[in-house]
Parts: sequence; structure tokens; C-alpha cells
Amino acid sequence: MHLEIKDLHVHYGKIEAIKGISVVVEQGEIVTLIGANGAGKTTTLKTISGLRKVTGGSIFFDGQDISNLPAHERVEMGISQVPEGRGIFPGMTVLENLEIGKYFRKNRGAEMAEDLDRVYTLFPRLKERTGQSGGTLSGGEQQMLAIGRGLMARPKVLLLDEPSMGLAPMMIQNIFNIITEINKSGTTILLVEQNAQQALQRADRAYVLETGKVVKEAKASDLLNDPAVRAAYLGTGAEHAV
Repeated sequence: MHLEIKDLHVHYGKIEAIKGISVVVEQGEIVTLIGANGAGKTTTLKTISGLRKVTGGSIFFDGQDISNLPAHERVEMGISQVPEGRGIFPGMTVLENLEIGKYFRKNRGAEMAEDLDRVYTLFPRLKERTGQSGGTLSGGEQQMLAIGRGLMARPKVLLLDEPSMGLAPMMIQNIFNIITEINKSGTTILLVEQNAQQALQRADRAYVLETGKVVKEAKASDLLNDPAVRAAYLGTGAEHAV
């Protein structure tokens, strides 16, 4: 699995939100995009998953140009997104929410038990609440459900958009532990996260976005110790700036 974004441009009307970024995600990696609000991180993920239209440049997945493929075909190829804000269906049960994650999968019926078992092993709390409405879950449980739904598609690459948003510190640690476990089990991850400390600690490589452009890229451990990055995103060394 190889995901490559080449000179990507994306517009919202006349406003250019993504201004020629290039990003590579190799099989087995956790790659993170960090940056301030409005930097273009979420737009990048939405464009990879087919929810935003490419206006320039290309997206390649497994050697194929997917720039103009519809979103559901990208899911079939192995790209699954967990959106910012979770996006679960509050009136549906936990099980029904998970079943939706398999909607575009071939042989989804035959593999349902195996996939559910994987999700319930990662998230035992979801198994306890399998018949409960999604809207009655806590914020952390809803995030677990959103990630579980994404995994039901058996993705080659999982796009995670702000998985720690609005969660208590203990739950944030739990979610990131599970993200690491998902990656170790063979799923490649492209992560957008405001909690730069956690993201850089978990990732292999990282890209820093500012106003739709990549301004830094390096091993995540190097950026974690970069004074300019620490000043801008980790709250230390305020005399520096990216």
C-alpha cells in the first residue's frame, strides 16, 4: 500500500484551501498532519477520501490515480475515513452503526462476525453497548464507535480526523493506545490531530501545514524536538516560531 499526494490543489469556490501540497504515506506507517485551525488538514483528508474535489495535482493509491474516483470506490479500494466530530448515527444502535461501515464491502455478510469480533476486542465497551443507541454513548464511546465503524471496511489506510477532540485526558490516552494497536496489526494510518504532542509521539513521520502549504516534513521524533515546532504547537520555547 502506497498513498501519494502530488502537488494537490483544492478550492472552496474562489478560495484556494490547499496550495500544492505533496504527502507520501508508506505501508505500515503512522503519518500525521499537524497545524493550526484552517491550515488545510481536514480538507486534505476529505480530498483523499473523495469528499472534496481535486482542482489540481493528483492522488495515487496502490499505483492508481484516484483523483477523480467517487468516494465509495475509494472505500472499496481500502481507504476509510473517521470524520472530525465522529459522525455516528445517534438514533441507530451500536451494532447498526458498525454494520454501516461494511456497506460498500464485497462479501460483507460472510465476514461480519470476524470483523465485529475485531472491533469488540479493541473496544470491549462497544460490545457491552451493542444494542444501545449511539446518541446515548459518552463522547469517548462515540469516538470508539466511529473508529470501529471505519475498521469494519477493512481499510488498508485509515484516515483519522481529530480523534481526541473533546475527550478527557484519560480517554485521549486510551484512544491513542488503540490507534497504535490498530497500526501494529497492519493498518496504515494518516492522522490529523490538534494534540500535536500525542500525534508526534505515536507517528513515524509528520508534515506541518500552514495556510494550505507544507512548511516542514520530517521524522515525527525530530519534529517533537524541533524548537520552532515546540513553540508553535507544543507550548514550549515561545521565543521561536515556525
